[in-house]
Amino acid sequence: MGIFEAIILYLLLGALAGTLAGLFGIGGGLIIVPALIIVFGLQGVSDAVAAHLAVGTSLATIIFTSLSSIRTHHGKGAVRWELFRPMAGGILIGAALGSVTAGMLSGEVLQRVIGIFVLLVALKMLSRWSPQPGERQPGKSGFAATGAGIGWLSAIVGIGGGTLTVPFLTWCRVRMQQAVGTSAACGLPIAVSGALAAMVVGWSRQGLPDYSAGFVYGPAVLGIVLTSVPFARLGALLAHRLNEVLLRRLFALLLLVVGVRFLFQS
Repeated sequence: MGIFEAIILYLLLGALAGTLAGLFGIGGGLIIVPALIIVFGLQGVSDAVAAHLAVGTSLATIIFTSLSSIRTHHGKGAVRWELFRPMAGGILIGAALGSVTAGMLSGEVLQRVIGIFVLLVALKMLSRWSPQPGERQPGKSGFAATGAGIGWLSAIVGIGGGTLTVPFLTWCRVRMQQAVGTSAACGLPIAVSGALAAMVVGWSRQGLPDYSAGFVYGPAVLGIVLTSVPFARLGALLAHRLNEVLLRRLFALLLLVVGVRFLFQS
């Protein structure tokens, strides 16, 4: 596959990820990472680095999409900055360590880790499980420690952390709208720290395609960012017109297929 055909696929991937993110309120990384692994394979990228490149590239795209999301949520007063601040320090450290951890894994193991995570998210969507509110909020050290854990796992699988942060904030008795808005803010330090660390960790790795900066692939970042932001607005509009329950179930089934594919690959 040539670079022109690949960029067309990246534009389409950004449109798909943005639309689904707007429809379901999930981060685009959940779609971008598995899709990029497949596209990189079609481009002839080695299996040894394809998953690492997909994770780092996904984190880089989230830098741009999260800025748009933060602006929207902040304008509606939905970001609890007093909760974000203690989490942010832990997130920055955890996300950097997450990218280092991902770099230490083989391509095969990393793909299986991603597969397990996707399967768990799919099962959560099908069951509609959400944590019950706790008796009290943790202190600043608790928020920082939790942020570190969320940042670590998010950077390993290449997501903005919404699937982890929103349930945690809900458990902390934060209203759902504010949990989503604050989670969007948390996605920025995850993406910045994780992407920068992915660039450093992968800088001298063999087998990366041209136009890569470590484990971040420039053409994919450009194509996905160009379409994901406007299509996220389209997804939000469609969410009010389509059968959300049916769409959620179909999407969860798609995630199950993707998760099984990566978990039980030959």
